[in-house]
Amino acid sequence: MTEKLALITGASRGLGAAFAEALAPEYHIVAVARTTGALEELDDNIQAKGGKATLAPMDITNIDAMAQLCRSIHDRWGKVDLWVHSAVHGAPLTPTNHIDQKDLDKAVSINVTATGRLIPFLSPLLGDTGHAVFFEDDRAGQKFFGSYGATKAAQIALARSWQAETVNTGPRVSILSPNGMPTGTRARFFPGEDRESLSNPRDEAARLLATLDL
Repeated sequence: MTEKLALITGASRGLGAAFAEALAPEYHIVAVARTTGALEELDDNIQAKGGKATLAPMDITNIDAMAQLCRSIHDRWGKVDLWVHSAVHGAPLTPTNHIDQKDLDKAVSINVTATGRLIPFLSPLLGDTGHAVFFEDDRAGQKFFGSYGATKAAQIALARSWQAETVNTGPRVSILSPNGMPTGTRARFFPGEDRESLSNPRDEAARLLATLDL
């Protein structure tokens, strides 16, 4: 049987890590994130389930690194069966007229530009039978969410266009709506929130995966 491959961008923590663990051992996991230590912890969890992972500690905004990764995937596996894109930058909350240019530039680079580069890189590897998954978080227009809301909305707009364009040709493109989870990003957005009322990322990954018909 040909080994199935899942590429997880933003795999070091939160929903990305939970998806990686949930997909193993059915899929070989290629886990991409900047934090080496968190990736190594993820690898331990995947191995404990009898799965295998290839760790790719790199920045998705580095176009040369991502191009090389996709070439390496092509040379070794020839395809990607599933791409889960959970990488996101949660820019600090601030009044729109106080937005820091560096924060905005970083949000654009990670949330928009990198996504716009990765879709053309991954499309040939996904082919007509692969599946790409994105996660929406509709904060556009909410007060203090200027940088994050605008760039996350732009990311999902790219995904929706790709989804509409590939209905008849593939790959499948899914845009999922996670429930609130006690992640580091959410803690920065909502300090003091009752985290006990939020969904565990592993539970949320299981719920969302059940909707995908993989």
